[in-house]
Amino acid sequence: MFELIQVAENTFYINCPAKMGVYRLFNNKVILVDSGNDKDAGRKILKIINENNWTLEAIINTHSNADHIGGNKFLSDRTGCKIYTTGIEKAFCEFPVLEPAFLFGGFPNKYLRHKFLFAEPSRVEDITGFILPQNMEIFPLKGHYFDMIGVKTPDDVYFMADCVSSETILEKYHISFIYDVAEYLKTLDKIEQMNGKVFIPAHTDVIETMKHLAGINRQKVFEIIENIKQICEEDVSFEEILKKIFDNYNLTMDITQYVLAGSTIKSYLSYLLDNNIVKIKIQDNNLLWKTV
Repeated sequence: MFELIQVAENTFYINCPAKMGVYRLFNNKVILVDSGNDKDAGRKILKIINENNWTLEAIINTHSNADHIGGNKFLSDRTGCKIYTTGIEKAFCEFPVLEPAFLFGGFPNKYLRHKFLFAEPSRVEDITGFILPQNMEIFPLKGHYFDMIGVKTPDDVYFMADCVSSETILEKYHISFIYDVAEYLKTLDKIEQMNGKVFIPAHTDVIETMKHLAGINRQKVFEIIENIKQICEEDVSFEEILKKIFDNYNLTMDITQYVLAGSTIKSYLSYLLDNNIVKIKIQDNNLLWKTV
């Protein structure tokens, strides 16, 4: 864990629960892609940087989930590096209470105020203000989170953030977090056609093509859509839908899974409502869902 692995002339990744990218500039400065889930991750990253006689120039956050920004504050405090991201992700980095509050739909209770959902705040600038190295590219990967981005290094290596889950994770948990189902499906269509030297999703193996993972993630989305449609054949509340999804997949709920899977199922319901596949009504002060 936290092993530095070289994948191209100047491109590396740090192997950890959420893989981080490292791109080495000509003057031994480096750009880090994401920063792990806490200050301990930041310490380990800084140790790797120091052991290689590198200087941390900047951090690019692909998105603002706590496991991708948790090392921001430690690293910026220690090195003075600047941190960049885009859109709504910037607000979530600077005010990280927004993540558990958004997931819960209100003030996050004590069981949600932990490092896996609630990072330390960090000062972040918009990526448009960062002069990228020649041939480095930033590209949108919306769907999993609000304004998630990927990073292509000049070595033709693509850091793909959380745009796909591994086949193993999908088989075990079935419900990967999705904020916007429509945008997620568009992203899967896009990455399926991408060509590069190597692709590095944050939570699965390094691969040479995104085609297979894009396909199995899309298949799982459509499977969950069909499950929800069947559950909604009769008028049903959100809580009942969520319970039946967990029961159908033999999943065990805890408070963190309740907000992560619950938020995702609500996103599916919004997608189905927007596409006139389900409808809603208020009955006896209950919001009910039903397949059209």
